[in-house]
Order: sequence, then structure tokens, then C-alpha cells
Amino acid sequence: MTVIVVSGTGTEIGKTVTTAAVAAVARAAGRSVAVLKPAQTGVAPGEPGDAQEVVRLAGDGIATRELARYPEPLAPDVAARRSGRAQIHPQEVADAAAKLATEYDLVLVEGAGGLLVRLDDEGGTLADAARLLGAPVLVVVSAGLGSLNTTQLTAEALRARGVRQLGPVIGSWPAAPDLASRCNLADLPKDAGTPLLGAIPEGAGALDGADFRAAAASWLGPELGGTWEGLTFAEREAPAPRAH
Repeated sequence: MTVIVVSGTGTEIGKTVTTAAVAAVARAAGRSVAVLKPAQTGVAPGEPGDAQEVVRLAGDGIATRELARYPEPLAPDVAARRSGRAQIHPQEVADAAAKLATEYDLVLVEGAGGLLVRLDDEGGTLADAARLLGAPVLVVVSAGLGSLNTTQLTAEALRARGVRQLGPVIGSWPAAPDLASRCNLADLPKDAGTPLLGAIPEGAGALDGADFRAAAASWLGPELGGTWEGLTFAEREAPAPRAH
């Protein structure tokens, strides 16, 4: 795959850290990598954004590009309107990713918020950009209560638009998972319609770059170039049967 679109079931669930893990594994395999952030919100000019955080974690040698930056932490269409700056449209995202794909082995397009967050006043979304690209979407999901519903809704939205889901990755697996998180390991693949492709441990984004890169492959399944085994992980973390 030349282009992977990284989206999620919501905001603050680990998209940037997941993007960094995929990038780190690809770089370790000798692939050239570019990260495209179509709309960076909530970051002032000159401050490091999500793309720069990917580089910090995954290492130097990763190319980055932002198409737009808006200072307020809002949906891109709203942030653009309030700032008086130009909005980003799905075709622009697709064109930029396609150009990068002629220069790099892997292009990771990291969205803002969830899959259907609006980019522009015409209702364009990251899903529309993925459809234009013909690129699969890696869906970052949460672990606990409520994640089954949002995972299924995201999967249905992708199918309705004819966009292939690469699979879900748990963006932050808790150090002390609760019952819902443990039970969800068996049910998330059913709701996504594809096997789990990885689980990033809670706090991974706070690691220094060297430690992050050393561990990244153990968090991602073979489909993403890693060594993580979903069945083994699910069996280990599965809750004990309820006593009668």
C-alpha cells in the first residue's frame, strides 16, 4: 500500500501515536515515509503540530506536510471560518497525497477528529479524500465502554462510501484495563468487520523516540509490518468467566 489514511472514531484517541508507530515500523523496514496532515487545528503558528510529533517519535527522515493550520481546536470547517482562512477540500487532500506517493514508499494521511468531521462548507470529509485516492482507512478506536458503537458506525460509514477499511487499531490500551475493555477485544473485530491490527499501550506517546521505535513493531500486527498477535493478545487479556 502506498497511501494509508489514518482516521478514528473520535478525537484524542491516539491517531498521532498510531501514525507514528506505523511510520516507525515502515522506516525500520527501509521504506521512505511521508506524513500528510490536511488540517492541523488548535496549534499556533510556529508550534509543533501532529506531523512534528510523528517525527519526534518515529525518527528523522520522515517527510511532513501540512495543508492548513488553524489556531482554534475546532472542526476544520469551523476553525477555518472563524480564522478567516481558506478551507481544505477533499480533492486537495487527495492531490497532495497522490503527489507524495510518487516520491515516497508510504504516505500516511492523518485526519482530524473522527472520519466524518467536515473539512469544508460543502460537507467534504476525510472519507471523501480516501475515496478519491482509492486508499484504505486505518481506524483508530478506543478500548472501553462506547467503543463498539462508534467502531460499527465508522465501519458502516466507510462501506456506504465504498471505502475499504484496513482495520482497527486500539489507540490507547490501558495499563489496567477494565471489564469493558477486556470484553471489547472479542467484539471489536465483529463490529469493525475486520480483525484488530494492533493495540498501542497507554502512555506510548510519552516515550522518548528511541524507546518508542524499539517497541513499535510489538504494538502492530503483520498487516502493518509488526509482530503483534491479536489472538494471543485477546486470550491473555480476556476476562475470567463470571462466577455463578
